[in-house]
Amino acid sequence: MSLEEREAALRDAVEQSAARLNDSVRNTTGSVAGQFSDTAREIDQLANTVSGRMDAALGNIASHLEESGSKIETSLTALEGRVRATSENVASLANEAGERLASTIDQKTSGLVSSLTAAATEVTSIIGEEAYKVTSNLAQSTDRFVTETAARAEELARQAASRAEELASAAAQRAEELTGRVAQADTELAQRGDAIARGLTDAERALAARHETIRATLDERTRPWALEAVWRAFGGDMTVDEAKTPDWRLPEKNVRKTEYLTHPIFHMNRAESEMTRYIRRLADRDLALDRAMIPLGSCTMKLNATAEMLPITWPEFAEIHPFAPDDQTEGYRALIADLEAKLCQITGYDAFSMQPNSGAQGEYAGLLTIRAYHKASGGAHRHICLIPTSAHGTNPASAQMAGMTVVPVAVLENGDIDLADFRAKAEAHAESLSCTMITYPSTHGVFEETVREVCDITHQHGGQVYLDGANMNAMVGLSRPGDIGSDVSHLNLHKTFAIPHGGGGPGMGPIGVKAHLAPYLPGHVVTDGRPGAVSAGPYGSPSILPISWSYCLMMGGEGLTQATKVAILNANYIAARLKGAYDVLYKSAKGRVAHECILDTRPLAASAGVTVDDVAKRLIDCGFHAPTMSWPVAGTLMVEPTESETKAEIDRFCDAMLSIRAEAQAIEDGTMDKLNNPLKNAPHTVEDLVGEWDRPYSREQGCFPPGAFRVDKYWPPVNRIDNVYGDRNLFCICPPVEDYKEAAE
Repeated sequence: MSLEEREAALRDAVEQSAARLNDSVRNTTGSVAGQFSDTAREIDQLANTVSGRMDAALGNIASHLEESGSKIETSLTALEGRVRATSENVASLANEAGERLASTIDQKTSGLVSSLTAAATEVTSIIGEEAYKVTSNLAQSTDRFVTETAARAEELARQAASRAEELASAAAQRAEELTGRVAQADTELAQRGDAIARGLTDAERALAARHETIRATLDERTRPWALEAVWRAFGGDMTVDEAKTPDWRLPEKNVRKTEYLTHPIFHMNRAESEMTRYIRRLADRDLALDRAMIPLGSCTMKLNATAEMLPITWPEFAEIHPFAPDDQTEGYRALIADLEAKLCQITGYDAFSMQPNSGAQGEYAGLLTIRAYHKASGGAHRHICLIPTSAHGTNPASAQMAGMTVVPVAVLENGDIDLADFRAKAEAHAESLSCTMITYPSTHGVFEETVREVCDITHQHGGQVYLDGANMNAMVGLSRPGDIGSDVSHLNLHKTFAIPHGGGGPGMGPIGVKAHLAPYLPGHVVTDGRPGAVSAGPYGSPSILPISWSYCLMMGGEGLTQATKVAILNANYIAARLKGAYDVLYKSAKGRVAHECILDTRPLAASAGVTVDDVAKRLIDCGFHAPTMSWPVAGTLMVEPTESETKAEIDRFCDAMLSIRAEAQAIEDGTMDKLNNPLKNAPHTVEDLVGEWDRPYSREQGCFPPGAFRVDKYWPPVNRIDNVYGDRNLFCICPPVEDYKEAAE
């Protein structure tokens, strides 16, 4: 083998050895780094474990202290022992980790040096004496490579040692922090234990300083044992002796001395059977939705689903105090928040206040919100409220109560807002314009096509738009007030959203607003500390809100939209069926109405002497509650069938109305007496049916007109009442006035 070949072979051998040496160094370095990383993770895990153990220990200690103040001394002693033990464990673990890390570094460094030495020996052995004789330069290069590799290994060892020291320092610092937390918790728990041992005197002083007194809400069901339990909870030992305790409900000077509830009706039903039958007799005299359609226009008399009504009978809803602690009303408040979110989605508004108890109160709250907004925006001088003359009567009344000046706006012959008059008055009062109050669909039962323009004009002159939400039953799912241009509306949950109403309540009239008005919604000093409350409670009448919430959930978006469509369809069906017999007073340009229609009965008065009262009374014979009479136009009937009614019931109503028109036609034709006829004598009672009959029409014609049921007919308890005379003259079916005179003496 030539010298060149031997030199090349030797060079290959050296390069292979160097490669193996480099791999060995890299593997060893990676192993050391991995060991360092694993050790660091172990230290972090140990620290987290210690922290978790300490947190769990603190939680258990706090729980035991809360449950029993008498065990506080024992718990604190145990805690001190556990703290010391845990601290010692932390220190021990940190020391062990540091020693283990140092030992690992020494072992890995020693192994690395040994590996390098062995590699160098192997290189030397391979090269041999002949290689060093061949080229001294090659030997020097190999020697320099070994030296540099060893230096690199030493540098890695120094870095590893430095990292180990940092980890050990961090572990020690973490242990010190945990020890500090334990000591702080020890101090806090000791202080709490002292407070408990003192019998909650600190808590009592804090309550007294904040509220002066501790108040409890009681009712007629509160028994003495409940009062005693409350006293014991605050460290008292009082007892109630009912035999010795005087009547504390009223001062002696306010205790009534005269008799009360003297009417016989309060004393004739002493047994449950008597009371049940008495209520049944009252129900038989009533013409309610469980018997027939009530087509009251602008009232939305739906027949409410039983499933919607059941939750309000549950004590979890019915017996919650308006100011109960938050931890007792989480579900209630979740229901209210979800209902608010659904109403925002339905209306296009950004926020809702559930405080108003009625539609009128909602109007008032909405107008106060507008006034507060103007005041905050430097517009306190804005006080003019534009209201069309066709508006609900509550609109101008609410505006007056809110301190505004009402400026009426004219309407056209078709009932729509006179846009020219509206624009002129908005311009004339631009500097002081506060708002406009409109209703959509309008109070005459039509979707006015200029509603957006009315909103734009109002905004151009610095005003806000109040859109009365009384007719939302014709909008849900089809259009949204917030998209039309309105800034605030009230919703009648007791109409559109299924809460039953009548006779003055119950009701809910929450208001929805756009974002810029949200900060000025009614507040409540008990809940958010803000002024402007319009109701005694922060959520008005929350016990009936489960009805509307259930209604929205069970109907869903598609169902709510379909209900709106059916309500509009039913009203237009009535208008179409009665076409030719009665004129529909107001219609759109396409000849349609919204969810209600106004039937004009005034021509009957002119042609046959039949008044709107006669028509309403005759409908009772047919088994129907009369529609809204003489509003918004005197001498007319406003009919709203709602989506609840089936076609069969609507046809029954239409048959009754057509039969009334036929009777009026008979008077016009002279075939029926103008004064003694079924219309003038309506309604007919059972006594009329079985008593002497001296009328020029048959008993069947009088008592069983078209629309009336034969078997399940509704019989009115009394004949016609003179409405006007009754309004002007007070009658009392109570005991004689002399009895009151004697009581006063």
